[in-house]
Amino acid sequence: MSLLYRLATLADLPPLVTLEEGTFNEDRLSARSFRHLIAAPSADLVVAEKEGELLGYALLLFRQGSGVARLYSLAVSAQARGQGVGRGLLEEGERRSAARNCSRLRLEVRLDNAVAIALYERQGYRRFARTAGFYEDGSDAWRYEKTLGHREPDRSGA
Repeated sequence: MSLLYRLATLADLPPLVTLEEGTFNEDRLSARSFRHLIAAPSADLVVAEKEGELLGYALLLFRQGSGVARLYSLAVSAQARGQGVGRGLLEEGERRSAARNCSRLRLEVRLDNAVAIALYERQGYRRFARTAGFYEDGSDAWRYEKTLGHREPDRSGA
């Protein structure tokens, strides 16, 4: 599947909200949150699209002075699942995190989300902790981390 990965724009708000509502029962991002994150210098909201249709997103958060990025959320539309969209978004998130000089990418995932857990483990993420009551409904989360290929900043002035 040939996909375009790009940063989200305000024009993506309606399909992002629709995707969010169709993917998560709780802990959803609102249109207001998406609007804020699109403009935030500490976030990359990456979307995957094919022929103008938004098929998924990955939300990455960055803290100044930290070498650890966080994959805050990843969602793939129902019709695009099983086609490599999630893997592609994850790889794009890793690339963008490394480009911001982050050496590690961390994430949380519900204990009962077997599909996401399998994806993360296939992509080399290592489980390192369990966080009790992490989600809105009181569910626990596994915490995962991957060491990224660190890229030195371009100092050539080009």
